[in-house]
Amino acid sequence: MCGIAGWIAYDRDLAQEVTTLDRMVRTLTGRGPDSGGRWIDGPAALGHRRLAVIDLAGGVQPMQASTPDGRVALTYSGEVYNYVELREELRGRGHHFRTSSDTEVVLNAYLEWGEAMAPRLNGMYAFAVWDARIRQLVMIRDRMGVKPLFYHPTADGVLFASEPKALFAHPLAKPVVSARGLREFVAFNRPPGETIWDGVAEVVPGTVVTVGRGGIRSHTYWRLESHEHTDDLDTTVERVHDLLDDTVGRQLVADVPTCVLLSGGLDSSAITGLAARRRAAESLPLHTFAVDFTGESTHFVPTGVHNSRDGDFAVAMARHAGTEHTDIVLGPAAVADPEIRRQVVIARDSPAGLGDMDVSLYLLFKAIRERSTVALSGEAADEVFGGYGWLHNPVVQARDTFPWITAGLIGATPNTQPVEMYDLDTLIALNPMEAVAENYATAVAEVGRVDSESPEERRMRVMSYLHLTRFLRMMLDRKDRMSMAVGLEVRVPFCDHRLVEYVYNTPWAMKTYDGHEKSLLRGATKQLLPQSVIERRKSPYPVIQDWRYAEALQRSAKDLLGEDGPVFQIVSKDWLADTVTADPESLTPAARNGLERSLDTAIWLDVYRPEIRM
Repeated sequence: MCGIAGWIAYDRDLAQEVTTLDRMVRTLTGRGPDSGGRWIDGPAALGHRRLAVIDLAGGVQPMQASTPDGRVALTYSGEVYNYVELREELRGRGHHFRTSSDTEVVLNAYLEWGEAMAPRLNGMYAFAVWDARIRQLVMIRDRMGVKPLFYHPTADGVLFASEPKALFAHPLAKPVVSARGLREFVAFNRPPGETIWDGVAEVVPGTVVTVGRGGIRSHTYWRLESHEHTDDLDTTVERVHDLLDDTVGRQLVADVPTCVLLSGGLDSSAITGLAARRRAAESLPLHTFAVDFTGESTHFVPTGVHNSRDGDFAVAMARHAGTEHTDIVLGPAAVADPEIRRQVVIARDSPAGLGDMDVSLYLLFKAIRERSTVALSGEAADEVFGGYGWLHNPVVQARDTFPWITAGLIGATPNTQPVEMYDLDTLIALNPMEAVAENYATAVAEVGRVDSESPEERRMRVMSYLHLTRFLRMMLDRKDRMSMAVGLEVRVPFCDHRLVEYVYNTPWAMKTYDGHEKSLLRGATKQLLPQSVIERRKSPYPVIQDWRYAEALQRSAKDLLGEDGPVFQIVSKDWLADTVTADPESLTPAARNGLERSLDTAIWLDVYRPEIRM
C-alpha cells in the first residue's frame, strides 16, 4: 500500500518543480514509510511514497516503461490480487518482467490494453498513468472504493493525490469549504465524486478519469447491476463459501507479516476461520488482534446498541481457530488525548468522524503496526449481507431516506449527534435535509429492476444498494485513513467484487433464511466457528464506556469556551456551555458525540484554516 500524488501542467515544463512535488508527496509519508520517489517528464510530474508489501526490492515507483512512441509511467497504490494470472497472460502476449511485483503487472496491463485493463483487475487500487505517447493522464480507482484518489482541476491540467492534504501542499489548491461541503459534516451524507472541499473531486469507485489537453472526462467501467438470482439456497451458501475462501487465500499473499482483525463478531470471525485454515495447511501461525478498554472486562454494561462485549467472543474464536491472539487495551486517557485526536483529524482531512471509535481504531492500528504490516478485516460484511440492525427495523424500512439517517433519528446507532449542538442560523442556512432528499432520490434512481421482484424484495434491494454505494464508501474511507496514517495496510475480503455482485442479487428472503441477519455468511462459514459466535447478535464497533473519557472531553471542550473562535460559526456556544457542566457519568451518547464533533471541528479549523463560504 502506498500514497500517490502528481501534477499535470500542459503549459509548462515541470522539471523545475521538484520542490513543489516533493512537498505534496511528503504529506503522504504515513501511507508509505519505506521509501519515496518521483518522476518528471515535461508536463508530467508523478510522486510516490511506498509501503513495501510484495517484492520488497523490485516494486520501486514511479515505475516506467519505454516504447517506440514515448514513455509510460505509473504511480500506483493498492494491491491487485489476480496479478499472478494476469502476469502469465501478459507473458503469453509477449511481455517480459524484471520484478515479481504487482505494480509491474499493472503497468504492462496498461501497455497491452490501455484503459480497458480496468475490468481485468481484482483488488483494491488507485493509480495514475502518464502516457507520453498521447500526452494523457489516466486515473483508475477500484470498484468498491477501498483506496482513495482525489483531484483538483487547474487552468492547464490537474493535481491528484491519495489525500486532499497533498493537494493543499500545492500553491494552486486552496482549502475552501462552502455550504455544500458543510452539509456532509452535519448530515453524514456524501454524494459520489464530491468532497467537503470546493474544487476537489473524488474519482468515483469503478471509474476511469482521463486528463488531456482538451480537459477532463470520465467513464464508468463497473457498476452494481441487478440480475435474477437462479441458484437454490444450498447452492448459494456453497457459492458464498467458495468465493470467500478464494478471496481470503488471495489476500493472505504478502512478503511481510500478516494478521487478521478479530472482534469476535461473525464478520471478523469468518475471515479468521478461513485464514486460520489456510495458514494451518501451510503449518504457519495466524496472528489476530482486537481492541479492548481498561476495566470493561468486568464493568461492561450492555446497551440498546452494544449488547455484548467483543473481548469474550474474540478470545473464544481465537481459541477455536488456534490463532496467536493479542488484545490491545486502551484507557480513557489515551482515547481522550488531545494530540492523538489531532492526528486523527489530520488523517481524515475532515471533522466528520466517529469520535472515540476513530481514535481507538487509530490506536489499535498503531499498535498492530509494530508487529505486522498487513491486516485482513471483516469490514463491509454488514453492507454486503445485510447485517445492520436498522435494516431489519420496519420503521427504517418504511422511510424514504438513507437508512442510517433514520437510524440516527431513532437512536439505533452508537454515534448519533444532537441537532441542537449546531448554531441555529448556520443549520437553517445549510438546510441539510433538503440536500439529503436530493441525494437519496438520485441514488434510488440508479437501482436496476428485476421484473420478478415483489415490492418487499425491491425495497430491500434499494436498501442494499444504498449501503453498498453510499454508506460503505464512508466506512472504507475511515478504515483507510486510520490505517494508512500509521503505515498499516488493511485488506477487505468482503469487498471482492465477485462476492458483492453475487450476494447483492440474492433475494432478501434468502439473506435472512434462518431468521437472523447475515444468514448466508453464517451458513457459509459456520463449520469454522464456535457456537458462541454463531449465536451472537450483531454488535457495532465498540465505544469506550468509562465516564472519565466523557469528563476529559468536557475539560477539553471547556477550553474552547474561553475563546471566540471560528468553531462557533458551526457549533452552538450555548449548547457547549451547558454540556461541559453536565454530570459526566450521566452524559448521553448523543451529547458525548456532540462534544467529540465540537473538538474535532475546532482542530480541523486550526489545522487547515479553510475559507468558509456560506
